[in-house]
Amino acid sequence: MARTLNTMLKWRELSVIVVAVVLAVYFQIANANFLLSNASLQNLSQFIAPVALIACGEVVLMIGGEIDLSAGMVYALTPFLMYFLTRAGLPAPLAIVGALAGAAAVGAVNGMVTVLLQVPSFVTTLGMLFLLNGLTLTLSGGTPVGVDAGPTLAFIMGRGGYAEFVWAALIVLVMHFMLRNTRWGLHTIAAGANPTGASEAGIRTRELKMVNFVISGALAGLTGILEAFRISSIDPTAGGTHIMFLAVAAAVIGGTPLAGGSGTIAGAMIGAMVLGILNDGFTLIGINAFTFDLILGGAILVAMLCNILISRYRRRMAVS
Repeated sequence: MARTLNTMLKWRELSVIVVAVVLAVYFQIANANFLLSNASLQNLSQFIAPVALIACGEVVLMIGGEIDLSAGMVYALTPFLMYFLTRAGLPAPLAIVGALAGAAAVGAVNGMVTVLLQVPSFVTTLGMLFLLNGLTLTLSGGTPVGVDAGPTLAFIMGRGGYAEFVWAALIVLVMHFMLRNTRWGLHTIAAGANPTGASEAGIRTRELKMVNFVISGALAGLTGILEAFRISSIDPTAGGTHIMFLAVAAAVIGGTPLAGGSGTIAGAMIGAMVLGILNDGFTLIGINAFTFDLILGGAILVAMLCNILISRYRRRMAVS
């Protein structure tokens, strides 16, 4: 029993996987089509993918004690940047690159204001949230537009049934590896756990945070583009705070504390799966959709409590 507990504490993702499996089994028993229907699996993957992608950016910021509240509005704005660039005559692939550069630029502005002017990221990105929302509605006139691209590009960028989930899985794998095995990742974790010690050790913590804001912005923008291709429409009211808070919830449920100091990309993906299973499961068994937010709030509180208890247990074990 003690060995099992230590294993679950060492591998944070394991406990979340157990929760995901238990939920999946429960909803499969309650509704035989939950995991055995292709349509149901596609719906599940299409919920998980955007949440997981944005959560990847939130995790690298949350490790350092920061957050990006504007991610949902970057998600909404970026497809419109792509649309206007295609209307200006750029080929669709170049328009996608240009739009992603715009999303990354928003992240860079967030990073510079937060790091150079020492404005809390909560305030910086809250202001950017409203700024981008107004900009998106102004540019679009509040009217959805279509996505102009060839069938092959559209299929790769999200219109294929599981294309967006494939993008999410690949990015999660790459970022999880980089966070655990590259200088950038190790420095991000070190700076989050002990900023003063990291600075004294020569880690450029300010530049690191700005890079992570850029990553968050780019991932939010990519998610918006993938979703636009998936539904063949660009909606100025899409995304917003809802998708951003789902991403933060996935990160927290997956084992990344809001206080920073540690985090896991794989855990965020599993957290997104837990949310997806709950959302689709409730729908299939006929539970009121409002119940999802009730369960989500409880899950965040429980996850935060577990993170605090685990941290205390680890410190106690380290001392002994």
